[in-house]
Amino acid sequence: MGWTEPVIRFIHDTGFYLVTQPGGWKNLIMLAVACFLLYLGIGKKFEPLLMVTIAFGMLMTNLPGANMYHEIFFAGGHIHWDLIGGAPMTQEFIDEMAALGVLPSVLEVARNYIGQTISPGLIDILYLGVKLGIYPCLIFMGVGAMTDFGPLIANPKSLLLGAAAQVGIFMTYTGCRLLGFTGREAGSIGIIGGADGPTAIFVTAMLAPALLGPIAVAAYSYMALVPVIQPPIMRALTTPEERKIVMKPLRQVSKLEKIVFPIMVTIFVAFLVPSAGPLIACLMLGNLFRECGVTERLSKTVQNELINIVTIFLGVSVGATATGTTFLSLQTIEIMVMGIVAFGCGTAGGVLLAKFMNLFLKEKINPLIGSAGVSAVPMAARVSQMVGQKENPANFLLMHAMGPNVAGVIGSAIAAGVLISLFR
Repeated sequence: MGWTEPVIRFIHDTGFYLVTQPGGWKNLIMLAVACFLLYLGIGKKFEPLLMVTIAFGMLMTNLPGANMYHEIFFAGGHIHWDLIGGAPMTQEFIDEMAALGVLPSVLEVARNYIGQTISPGLIDILYLGVKLGIYPCLIFMGVGAMTDFGPLIANPKSLLLGAAAQVGIFMTYTGCRLLGFTGREAGSIGIIGGADGPTAIFVTAMLAPALLGPIAVAAYSYMALVPVIQPPIMRALTTPEERKIVMKPLRQVSKLEKIVFPIMVTIFVAFLVPSAGPLIACLMLGNLFRECGVTERLSKTVQNELINIVTIFLGVSVGATATGTTFLSLQTIEIMVMGIVAFGCGTAGGVLLAKFMNLFLKEKINPLIGSAGVSAVPMAARVSQMVGQKENPANFLLMHAMGPNVAGVIGSAIAAGVLISLFR
């Protein structure tokens, strides 16, 4: 063996050479997209905890030749444990995946491994937590431990506003079906309207895993843009007089009510929509840690160490699904457009129901709090407060808006359970 052969092999293994091969330009574009998202997360502080990790996961998976994530391990919406465990790639497996509609580019990569084994990469292992539904549920546990359900308990009517905001999910589902998406894909895109990233990931990982990258990026991008997207819709649907409505302070909620609430909600929702059980149970368990008064150590752990660790794993592994072959397509543009439609319809649904309820209520509701039903906790509630104070500086809507805001978290989980039940 001459000295030139190892040098040539080394050159052919470098990323500089690999990007010159067919399809290599997609890696360069995705690296640029990842850097742009890092700028939004770091420079503009758009949901930085997840935006930075998702963007870096996107960067990692698009590094030519790094082989940290293999789409073929999860092709067809299933975990292929045999391949992960070291079984060799076969033509029969590739033919089976082709029949299921797996992307040709993914199958082309798989053909290079026929008769060989594929060594799992770092992100292949981390992604199992997404695919098995572990990370979103643990995130929900942390959210529950950081959430005060007192405003919802004190004003049960706000539960209706949180439910109305989920209309965006089902309206977008209908629109996606008209665009030609399958029922599973349409449900996964529609859930963006719940403005709840973990829920969107939970549903998409089960129903349409091939769309996980674009849907996750859309969901968290629009959550970060709540202060930009919502105010124009809120002002367009309300009059200055409605925005000036002052609401009475909420009653004091007892400790017993706060302890009973998560237990009863878990039982009721699990009986109503069993598919939503994992999300709701974890959400309410975290809240019970917070409220019961005897598990302070667990509450602090869930709110800090656990949710921080899971956020890293979730963000990196979800970002890694945004490979050039899946992300750079007309389908991704359609997902981004329908995602903002879902978000807008959800905002409008909550505001319009509040206006309708005012036709029958003696004590009027400020319709602005209806927009908080989209579930982006607590940002959506802060936007209601901000828009309300611009009309009436003496108006304080934050605690009133937290009612529909936390109701939206429950509502989006129930909507997720309905979609999973219909299409899984």
